[in-house]
Amino acid sequence: MNSSVTATEQPSISHIEQVDQSRNDVPRRHWIALIGGLIGAFMAILDIQITNSSLKDIQGALSATLDESSWISTSYLVAEMIAIPLSGWLSMALGKRRYLTWTTVIFTLSSLLCSISWNMTSMITFRALQGFSGGALIPLAFSLVVQLLPVHKRAIGMAMFGVTATFAPSIGPTLGGWLTENLSWHYIFYINIPPAILLITMVRYGLDDEPLNIQSLLKADWVGIVTMALGLGCLEVVLEDGNREEWFNSDFIVTLATISAVSLVYFVINELQHKKPLVNLRLLKNGQFAMSCLAYLILGMALLGSIYVLPLYLTQIQHYNAMEIGEVLMWMGFPQLLIFPLVPKLTNIIKPKYLVTFGFVMFGLSCYVNTHMSIDFGGQQLIFSMLLRAIGSPFIMVPLSLVAMQGISKADTPDASTLTNVMRNLGGAFSIAIIATMLDNKTREHLAHIKESVPSVSSNAWQQLLQQSSYFVQAGSDANTAMVQAQASLVATMQRDAAIMAYNDAFLMMSAFLAMAAVIMLSSKS
Repeated sequence: MNSSVTATEQPSISHIEQVDQSRNDVPRRHWIALIGGLIGAFMAILDIQITNSSLKDIQGALSATLDESSWISTSYLVAEMIAIPLSGWLSMALGKRRYLTWTTVIFTLSSLLCSISWNMTSMITFRALQGFSGGALIPLAFSLVVQLLPVHKRAIGMAMFGVTATFAPSIGPTLGGWLTENLSWHYIFYINIPPAILLITMVRYGLDDEPLNIQSLLKADWVGIVTMALGLGCLEVVLEDGNREEWFNSDFIVTLATISAVSLVYFVINELQHKKPLVNLRLLKNGQFAMSCLAYLILGMALLGSIYVLPLYLTQIQHYNAMEIGEVLMWMGFPQLLIFPLVPKLTNIIKPKYLVTFGFVMFGLSCYVNTHMSIDFGGQQLIFSMLLRAIGSPFIMVPLSLVAMQGISKADTPDASTLTNVMRNLGGAFSIAIIATMLDNKTREHLAHIKESVPSVSSNAWQQLLQQSSYFVQAGSDANTAMVQAQASLVATMQRDAAIMAYNDAFLMMSAFLAMAAVIMLSSKS
């Protein structure tokens, strides 16, 4: 592996830097470029979640409905999903330095445009532009780790990338909630400007300028580009809006699902036959890499699934506001900063696959301890599970990246980065769709079961009704009105308990998937 890295070193690096690298040193300017790229990935991942705490405020400011406001996140995710597979091709055609500069400029301008949106249509358009430009920043940062660092330094780079991939979504709702509560929702877009300026400065200093590859642009895999964009874009919309539209009872969802299925099938066939495909799917013939991609899919399900379900639970059941939710979620973000520096050293002592297995086990336990929640299970009770996740996440990201990239040549790094990032994002989209549907269905199922059990405990139920009725009478209601209010209160209590049971089921599902991921990694050969 070391010999392949040396042999494929970029010819544009100066002679002095080549000598430094042969001594196992990394030029300072490369570290600067790498940190700049990681800042970009951090911004892009942060912006996926940062609007979630502010949706109500944005919805009110732009006079939008709840369904319309959901597209603030959906448009970003759809555009990001399309941009990720394009990043490898565009970075080779335009050069990494030029591409990172341009896409960061577009990301910054679109962030400013989001802050001055005058209606929901303009907000959705600018969020899509922000997602498309931000989507390129994530795989490019991953590629820089592999391309700029020698093998023995790569674990450090992967740890730095891991901070962006797991810490950013953890603090997104916290930061968004704080900015909205103390300033205004506009600041969740303003905060992108300073790091964007820093990113452009660092990348332009640290990376060599590469000539435009016009032939690569002209001879692009346009069939692959079109089918990929249609397939992944429609799939993302189906997964995001499917539950709201009642899935295949909606002609809209059926149409998009059909377009997605046909496009993705044709995309796979085209990529396997094309001489220079947009994404090299042949890498999946490598069993270890394919297994790692499956692990990335489950990781995405757990990462974005838990970030989706926890604020929902705290809002619906505990009636927390954005700031209170952020104060709970920060417990799974900030402790990671203490653990990440230790992981690269541990990879030199323990096989990466065992570290990944440990990480998935801890993440799975963090979900499992939330499978027995009740009305008394609030923010304080969630901290233990947050800490378990904070311990597990660093042990997944860094070693999993090392496992995935073993046997992948430097030339194939952009394609490998694209595939792993697409799988993680798809996992998140699948997880949110599954959880949203499960919460609806399981809540109805548990509510029906609770109603069936009421006759068997009718004396207790009747006693509770009388107590509630007496309370409402004391509050000023007449006897008949008080009984109606008491009945409504009892129904609300049953619905709340049914919803809590549904959340327990969602956490159980995530813990089962994470256990499966642990078994998969433990059985890998590396």
